[in-house]
Amino acid sequence: MRGASEFRRLDKIERFYYLLHPQPTVVVITKCEGGRVNAMPVSWVTPISEEPPTLGVAIDRESYTHECLEKHREATINIPGPQHVDLVYALGSVSGREVDKVERFNLVLIEGSKVSAPLWRDAMAALEVTVYRELDVGECRFYVLKVESAWIREGLFTKYGWNTAKTSPLLHGIGRTFYLVGRQIYARKIEP
Repeated sequence: MRGASEFRRLDKIERFYYLLHPQPTVVVITKCEGGRVNAMPVSWVTPISEEPPTLGVAIDRESYTHECLEKHREATINIPGPQHVDLVYALGSVSGREVDKVERFNLVLIEGSKVSAPLWRDAMAALEVTVYRELDVGECRFYVLKVESAWIREGLFTKYGWNTAKTSPLLHGIGRTFYLVGRQIYARKIEP
């Protein structure tokens, strides 16, 4: 067996996560102090468990979204489509502390059924979530969020997941770089 000499060392260990991108991008919508609503794109997100239905999201502890989640303990996770690339980038380029993102970016919000945080009407899908657990790691708080309800636009989803002939989840690379799901490939069946 050969050693690590088969690889080149990544120049900056802090960029380890570049190796894990592109990642699905979601827009986390939270209720905030004084009835405000905030929207923040996040690509550090992952499913965790089916029972209970949970996902994890890493949020910088200095962000306005963190402040809002700490106060209200619920959110919606909204899945943007390719047509939202400019909006998603813009939402992540300003802080909700200084800017009312809903007003500035004309986000149309609708009421959900399980949490008080609104859903983004133009999303391809949305999850209503509550804070289940949390863990501080470095500059981030990793929230384990329990999925209370899930919504999907008709025709965009099949029993196998996204209908990539019709749409693609938005995948975030680094900075302004985003990707779309390319072609489908199938692994060979394993013989019993």
